[in-house]
Amino acid sequence: MPGEVRFDFTGRVALVTGGASGMGAAVAAIFADAGASVVIVDLNADAATRRAEALGDRVLAIPGDVTDAAFCEHAVATTVARFGGLHAVVNAAGIIVRKTGLDTTDDDWLRVMAVNASGVFFMSRAAARHLAGAGGGAVVNFGSIWGELGGKGAFAYCASKGAVHQLTRAFALELGRDGVRFNCVCPGEVDTPMLRAAGRAVPMTDAEAVELGERVVPMGRLAQPDEIARVAVFLCSDSASYVTGAMYYVDGAYAAM
Repeated sequence: MPGEVRFDFTGRVALVTGGASGMGAAVAAIFADAGASVVIVDLNADAATRRAEALGDRVLAIPGDVTDAAFCEHAVATTVARFGGLHAVVNAAGIIVRKTGLDTTDDDWLRVMAVNASGVFFMSRAAARHLAGAGGGAVVNFGSIWGELGGKGAFAYCASKGAVHQLTRAFALELGRDGVRFNCVCPGEVDTPMLRAAGRAVPMTDAEAVELGERVVPMGRLAQPDEIARVAVFLCSDSASYVTGAMYYVDGAYAAM
């Protein structure tokens, strides 16, 4: 892409949850291209393994469930043991249930909060314990425009992303003097498998995706995963050394409305 910023993560180690598809996969690819050793954490073991193999021999898949706190501790410990350290974590794993508050079941609520809020907390806590004792580093959590603005028809998702925003701010305040930076990237409408398939009997077609972007986004189109991923990687880079506790909207001006 013309004018694209090139990152240099040579000698550094990054862990990406949800790294087998969508925005997480784009983040993992940028890190690998920038010279980092990368760990892909994903519930889908086959997809995680395929993604790691496609990105090269400095990329490791650790399949598992981020809603399990013990697994998150294991993933961080395995990363450090394999690559000798950990410098950046991007929590991109997430799910959505497209239901109103009145239609959201107990199971819907508990599952969305477990993945989107507890999973981010468990991995952030595990990573921060290492980073705080190793000279610092960066954690970037995937929030959402709906975590700040709210929205209709995805009640539990909105609540879970609001929790992500607040835990990011709290960690930033608590760990700033330990050199650990916490930030959120807050996407708007992004053309991912989750957007196209979640809550729909038939996945959205290309034409329907174009129509959605034209109808709801001020820029007139959906974002592509790599457009969000580059911001997440920037927030992990030395160029963002004084950025912490921030919510970065990458939404084609949706929030400006």
